[in-house]
Amino acid sequence: MEKKLNINEMIKENRQSMSFTRIWEKLIPKMLLSIAIISILTTIGILSTLLVETIAFFREVPFLDFFTGTKLKPLGADAQFGVLPLLTGTLISTVIAMCVAIPIGLMTAIFLSEYASDKVRRTLKPLLEILAGIPTIVYGFFAFTFVTPLLRSIIPGLEPTNILSPGIVMGVMIIPMVASLSEDAMSSVPTEMRQGALALGATRLEVTWKIVIPAAISGIVASFVLAISRAIGETMIVTIASGSSKNFTFDITQSMQTMTAYIVEVTGGEAPAGSTLYYSLYAVAMTLFAFTLIMNLIAQYISRRFREEY
Repeated sequence: MEKKLNINEMIKENRQSMSFTRIWEKLIPKMLLSIAIISILTTIGILSTLLVETIAFFREVPFLDFFTGTKLKPLGADAQFGVLPLLTGTLISTVIAMCVAIPIGLMTAIFLSEYASDKVRRTLKPLLEILAGIPTIVYGFFAFTFVTPLLRSIIPGLEPTNILSPGIVMGVMIIPMVASLSEDAMSSVPTEMRQGALALGATRLEVTWKIVIPAAISGIVASFVLAISRAIGETMIVTIASGSSKNFTFDITQSMQTMTAYIVEVTGGEAPAGSTLYYSLYAVAMTLFAFTLIMNLIAQYISRRFREEY
């Protein structure tokens, strides 16, 4: 009798436990959905803020003057808000960074994927990715205190603050992103494809350039586009090493200002709320948002368009 009572209690406890588990299982999807909704609402809130303040800016400054103006003098008596000096500074620094990051990053990825042994790959790849964890302000001081004096000894006309030095250092900072993502794409190519090409008499270099890279091209190009987005959005390096000259020029030895550096300058200044200078902050931020959004959409399109599934 006592044994039967114990079994009933065990069944009762088991049912209570199962009931609690069922309730918990029903709650988990709702909790995850709530978290996802919070993320979406946060994004909508940021976009709404940008849009409202940007519209307020364009009520005071003509749309055409903003996107075609070559003079940016937000603090003068006759204030001008042409964004082209910021656009050229951003694009030139990005091009310089890509000239450094893409060839070095791609060659590093090829070595890690096709030539390095497993032991070397397991050692070098984490070390390479440590570069991605260094704060950007450290890169900024590195560009200003080391790279710029070094370049000035080679290029006498280089100004103390210029766009060349931060562009190069940004490229160094982005190398791990290009190398890691490209190496992942190459490593996903089936080994059978490499072995088949080698069996037909191809050299290792031919296998790399004619088999592996074409098969992994979607991931490689996507890593390039993401790296460009990273360079466009970089702030501290250009703020420290490039200065704040709002020149509309293509001379890389001169000081230029990027969109992110302008946002930092205006945010840290004394722009009164509700002024045109204050609203210009959001107009530049919206332009920067549009650039990075386009880059990300291009990366997604390329990944889907050229994706190879094995």
